Amino acid sequence: MESLSPAIGPKSVPPAKTPYFPNGLFGSFHLKYSSSRLRRGKCGSNRVYTERKNPGIDFSDPDWKTKYQQDFERRFNIPHLTDIFKDLQPIPSTFCLKSRTPISEDFADGYPSDAKWHGYINNNDRVLLKVIHYSSPTSAGAVCIDPNCTWVEQWVHRAGPREKIYFRPEEVNAAIVTCGGLCPGLNDVIRHASQVHRGVQVQCGIGLRVFGSSHIIFNEIVITLEIYGVRNIVGIPFGYRGFADKGLKEMPLTRKVVQNIHLSGGSLLGVSRGGPTTKEIVDSMEERGINMLFVLGGNGTHAGANAIHDEVRKRRMKVVVVGVPKTIDNDILLMDKTFGFDTAVEEAQRAINSAYIEAHSAYHGIGLVKLMGRSSGFIAMHASLSSGQVDICLIPEVPFHLHGPHGVLRHLKYLLDTKGSAVICVAEGAGQNLLEKTNAKDASGNIILRDIGVHIQQEIKKYFKEIAIPADVKYIDPTYMIRAVRANASDGILCTVLGQNAVHGAFAGYSGITVGICNTHYVYFPIPEVITYPKIVDPNSRMWHRCLTSTGQPDFI
Repeated sequence: MESLSPAIGPKSVPPAKTPYFPNGLFGSFHLKYSSSRLRRGKCGSNRVYTERKNPGIDFSDPDWKTKYQQDFERRFNIPHLTDIFKDLQPIPSTFCLKSRTPISEDFADGYPSDAKWHGYINNNDRVLLKVIHYSSPTSAGAVCIDPNCTWVEQWVHRAGPREKIYFRPEEVNAAIVTCGGLCPGLNDVIRHASQVHRGVQVQCGIGLRVFGSSHIIFNEIVITLEIYGVRNIVGIPFGYRGFADKGLKEMPLTRKVVQNIHLSGGSLLGVSRGGPTTKEIVDSMEERGINMLFVLGGNGTHAGANAIHDEVRKRRMKVVVVGVPKTIDNDILLMDKTFGFDTAVEEAQRAINSAYIEAHSAYHGIGLVKLMGRSSGFIAMHASLSSGQVDICLIPEVPFHLHGPHGVLRHLKYLLDTKGSAVICVAEGAGQNLLEKTNAKDASGNIILRDIGVHIQQEIKKYFKEIAIPADVKYIDPTYMIRAVRANASDGILCTVLGQNAVHGAFAGYSGITVGICNTHYVYFPIPEVITYPKIVDPNSRMWHRCLTSTGQPDFI
C-alpha cells in the first residue's frame, strides 16, 4: 500500500468538501416554517414555508460555486498537530489487526507483520455529506444553495485508523471526561475508545442525556488505546469539574476495569454540569501530563472542548482534544444520529404503549406522554411514528394552540367522539410560549423549561369539565427511566465505532474534532461546525410528513 499523504493541513489536496452555509442550514435558499401563513382546508396551504435568501453569496458572480466550495473547504479543514509543529514526524502505526504478536515495549517500528496490512484509511478519503439532488426549492425537505438548486458536491473527512501516527504509545497519557446528564451508551464508548474563551467558565452539557451507552464508549476508548499500546489511561470524575476539584481523584482505566461496564446503565465516571475556566482545565492537564483528551457530551460540552483545543494550541502543547457527541435528543448538526437516540426512542415506545393501554381501557381515556427534546422533537417524532398508537404529536419546531376552533383540545374532543380514546406525545420543549416564562437557569446556563406536560394535563381536565364531558387523563413522564437504561444493539454498535474512531483520530494527530456518522459512514468534523446551533426537525421534511400521516392530526393553528 502506497504511503499516505501528510496529515490534513493547508498542504493537503482533498477533493471538494462540504460547502459552508452561513445561515446554518445546508443551503442559502432554505425553507422556514411559517405559522402565520398556515391555512386549513387545502392541502397546498396546510403547511406553508417561506424562502429566505442568503445575503452572503452573490449568485451573479460566475465563480460563486468555486468560491463557495473553497470557503467550505477552509472551514471544514480539520486541525492537525502539524499546523503548530511543522517539523513533527510521524511513525508507523502500532494499530494493525493482521498481527497477533504481543505488544512490545518498543513501538517505533509498529507491530511486526509478515505483510502490509490494507486496513488503513487514506488521509484524502472523503464521505459525501449531501446525497439528494433536489430539483426545486419546493421539494419536500429541500435544502438548496441557490434558487436553482445547483448541485455542489460536499465532502467531509472519513474516520478510521491511519498508517502513520503522531504519538508513541508509551508516551501517551490519555484522559476521558463525560459531561451533561445521563444517556444510554456512555460506558460503551469509554470501553472502546457556543464559543468559550480563555478565562471563561467551561460548561458541561446543554440539556444532555447520558445513559447506558456511555459505558460502551468508555470501554471502546480504553480497549482501542490499549491495542495501540497505551498504558496510561485515566477517567476524570464528574465532568470538567474533576479537573479543578482537588477532592475528586482521577480513576485509572484498564481493559479489566471497563470490560463489563457496558452491561449497565449510567456513567462509570459520573457526570455534572458547570465547571472551571478553560485556563484552569488546561493548567490541570499540563500538571497531569495529559496529551490526549476525549470529551463526551453535547453542544455545550463540545464548545468547552473546542475552547480547550484553542488554549492548548496557544500554549503550543502537543495535545489533542477529540469529542464524541452524546445527546439522546439527536440535536447535533450534520450527523445522522447521536448515540443514545435509538435507545431513547425504543424505551419511549414502552411509555406510549402504557399510555395507549390506559387510554383504551378507560371511558373517554386520554394518555399523555412527555418525552425529551428541549429544542428538537426527534424523539417524540420517531417514537410516535414507530409506535403507531399516537393521535397527536407536539414538538418544539411546530407551533400549536390548545384552545380555539383549530386547537388541540377541540381535536381531542373529536377523537373521543369518534374513537373513544386518544394518545398525545409531547416533547418537553414544545409549547413553551403557552407557559409563564422564567429566568431561572441550570448549571449549564440553560433556561429551565416549564412543564408542558403538566400544563396540557390541567388544560385537558379543565376543558372537558367546562363542556361537561367526562375524560380520564393519565400523564406519564418517563424521562429519568429512559436516561438510565442500557443501550440497545443499534446504539451499542454506534458507540463502539465512535469510541474506536475517536482514538484513531487522536493518534492520527487531529485535534478540535468530533466523530460522527454521516450517510451511514463515520467521519470527522471540526467542532465549531457542529455547535453553531441545535439541529431541529424540519417541518417540511418527509419524516415529519410521515409522522403526520401516521397520527392523522391537523394543524393546530
